[in-house]
Amino acid sequence: MKQTRQILILFALAVLVGGYLGFAQPPQQKEPISFFITSAGPGNGANLGGLEGADKHCQTLAAAAGAGNRTWRAYLSTSAAAGKPAVNARDRIGTGPWYNARGQRIAQNVGDLHGDTLEQARRGNNLTKVMALTEKGETVNGVGDKPNQHDILTGSQLDGTAFTDGADHACSNWTSNAASGSAQVGHHDRMGGGNTSWNSAHGSKGCGQENLVATGGNGYFYCFAEK
Repeated sequence: MKQTRQILILFALAVLVGGYLGFAQPPQQKEPISFFITSAGPGNGANLGGLEGADKHCQTLAAAAGAGNRTWRAYLSTSAAAGKPAVNARDRIGTGPWYNARGQRIAQNVGDLHGDTLEQARRGNNLTKVMALTEKGETVNGVGDKPNQHDILTGSQLDGTAFTDGADHACSNWTSNAASGSAQVGHHDRMGGGNTSWNSAHGSKGCGQENLVATGGNGYFYCFAEK
C-alpha cells in the first residue's frame, strides 16, 4: 500500500511539473502578414492613382491592420508609355516568402508564386479563396457568393509580366476610370470564366467602377510586403 501511494505521489508530481513546463513555454508566434487582398478599393474604378497611388493604398490598409512597419507594393503591371519602360508586377513584390493575415504561407518565393519551373507549376502556390484573405483576415466573395467579387486587378500575364502586344491591359496604367478600356484581372478563388488563374484570367469590360462590378469585381488588388 505504501509503495502504491509513493508511486501515485510521484506520478502526480510528474504531471504537475510537466504541466508547469508546458505552461511556461512561450506561445508559438505566427508569421507576420505579408500578403493580402485589399478589403476595399479606392472607389474610383481602375483609376488607382497609378502605381504610386496603389502602393499608398496598400500601405494605408496595412497600417490600419497593424502592419504599417513594412514596405507594401501593389501587385500590378504597367505598359511602356511616355518614354517610361513597362513594369512587371512580379518584380515589385520582393522575394518572399509571403503569409496571409492568419500566418498561412501563400508562396515561398517569386518562382513558387508563378510556377516558373515545371515542378513549381505542378505543385502550385497556396493562393485560393480560403487563403487569399484581406488585411483584416476576411475572405473575399467569389463564384457562388452575392455579389461575386473575384476579379482582382493585375494588368499582368500568367508569369506576372506586363503585356507587350500594344493593347491597354491596365486602364491607362491605372489612371483611368472610363467606361472604355480594360484591365486584366485574376480570379482569387480559381473559378469562373476565362480561366482559373489567380493573376491573369481575362480583361474587364471597361475601367469604371460600375464596369468592374459588372464584370465580377470591385476594384480590389493584391498587396505584398516587399520587405
